[in-house]
Amino acid sequence: MSSFLRVLLFICIALSFIPEHAFVAGITRRYKFDIKLQNVTRLCHTKSIITVNGQFPGPRIVAREGDQLLIQVVNHVRNNVSLHWHGIRQLQTGWADGPAYVTQCPIQTGRSYVYNFTIVGQRGTLWWHAHISWLRSTLYGPIIILPKLGVPYPFVKPYKEVPIVFGEWWNADTEAVISQALQTGGGPNVSDAYTINGLPGPLYNCSAKDTFKLRVKPGKTYLLRLINAVLDEELFFSIANHTLKVVDVDALYVKPFETDAILIAPGQTSNVLLKTKPNFPNATFFMTARPYVTGQGTFDNSTVAAILEYESPSKTSHSTLSIKKLPLFKPVLPLLNDTSFATKYSNKLRSLASAQFPANVPQKVDKRFLFTVGLGTSPCHSNQTCQGPNGTRFSASVNNISFALPSTALLQAHFFGQSNGVYTSDFPTTPLIPFNYTGTPPNNTMVNNGTKLVVLPFNTSVELIVQDTSILGVESHPLHLHGFNFFVVGQGFGNFNPNTDPANFNLVDPVERNTVGVPSGGWVALRFLADNPGVWFMHCHLEIHTSWGLKMAWVVLDGKLPNQKLLPPPRDLPKC
Repeated sequence: MSSFLRVLLFICIALSFIPEHAFVAGITRRYKFDIKLQNVTRLCHTKSIITVNGQFPGPRIVAREGDQLLIQVVNHVRNNVSLHWHGIRQLQTGWADGPAYVTQCPIQTGRSYVYNFTIVGQRGTLWWHAHISWLRSTLYGPIIILPKLGVPYPFVKPYKEVPIVFGEWWNADTEAVISQALQTGGGPNVSDAYTINGLPGPLYNCSAKDTFKLRVKPGKTYLLRLINAVLDEELFFSIANHTLKVVDVDALYVKPFETDAILIAPGQTSNVLLKTKPNFPNATFFMTARPYVTGQGTFDNSTVAAILEYESPSKTSHSTLSIKKLPLFKPVLPLLNDTSFATKYSNKLRSLASAQFPANVPQKVDKRFLFTVGLGTSPCHSNQTCQGPNGTRFSASVNNISFALPSTALLQAHFFGQSNGVYTSDFPTTPLIPFNYTGTPPNNTMVNNGTKLVVLPFNTSVELIVQDTSILGVESHPLHLHGFNFFVVGQGFGNFNPNTDPANFNLVDPVERNTVGVPSGGWVALRFLADNPGVWFMHCHLEIHTSWGLKMAWVVLDGKLPNQKLLPPPRDLPKC
């Protein structure tokens, strides 16, 4: 046999040992999102809401790891619109990330834009939502990313998968709600109901018919894909007489653990396994959610319920009528302010950290940052009475800078070298005036305003301490970073101590995610590798705090190699 044939035979044998899925290239999936008004009725109240394709909540996007998505968004409403694909890394495709005036100008009335990105190295549940003003109250939906063909889940294969999306119903127009709050300087009005998959359920007036029912078979495992799309509230969730097994958060696998209740903040997602009872239980079960509250402001203090219903053994013996006669069990949820549960729950979250799904925690740190997050005040406009603290206006900040969005997109200004007059690169790495962050607040609670960014060279290893403050009250802040996942290497209460706290950091299997709750009156330590060129928004996912200025952005410079550079903008990128 010639040496050439021998080599060919060796290659053929070697290839036969590589699993089939390794060769499966992703496919291109196309979606068309028509942004249009739709009349919707909940709580006996009909109103015209902004939707995608007339659906509330919006349509689900289903793809596999490695797929390319082309989502054409056509704006048929009077409002400017932009959509964010929450948790998608957007490697080299920052133009498709979506936050208005950060990575793009919004899509104007009668215009369209194609969001073009590829899902690289991600699988699990994410979600999409509007990223301008408060339009995400109705513009949101699931992103379901299946593993590559032939790649199993690292847990038992579920019999069925069901998205459970927590949202809200507002009788008022949410654009009017935030407009009024910003005008008066006071806190915003609250929603009229929470919803599960768009339905408020039987605990609200005039709502029994609008109840989500999860019909299950005995002895099966169901994968529930949980998404918190609520504007301003973290939620506890539980199913009566059933235990849930958490297997994934923010589309990243975790070491599985069982729990009676889930805590999920706005922006966060979680996959949980529900193992149904082995036999028909002769009962139905409430699935309920209500808020976890740490701040001083008003909130929607209500409970949303859906119903878990078992299929009866014989179709004839249990009609709908007889199901209504079955006893209905209700879960016991943690108390509204149960920070002890919140802390224990977040401490249970650990990366799977297996050979197949490693936790690549940055072990060395190139740049360290300490960011304070919290509320503050701004002066009232002249000739106006304001409803904030002591006649001021409510504000919010990072390192006492309340971020002002520009009138053009930051990413364009960066890419074309036109940052003059748009932003400056001097965001402070630590608070300019240190104080006892969680102790007695300072007398001066006024914030500074500005459009300041942090610039990072490509592949910088970042450690970021996010410190809550007691100014106008301590509060849990769900902080979301665009373009990256980060490792939560530590957290604690009180003020972060740089001399003693790092000794307790978990650099082996910390949870990896894109949105983390900064503990109320405490701090969280994050690490990430800045390996994605572009301009990346970071903000509190409580919508009112974002509106008040609790936001900033990172500029990550291009690397030297072609696959380390931001691609040029698409031709149809919207103009301001």
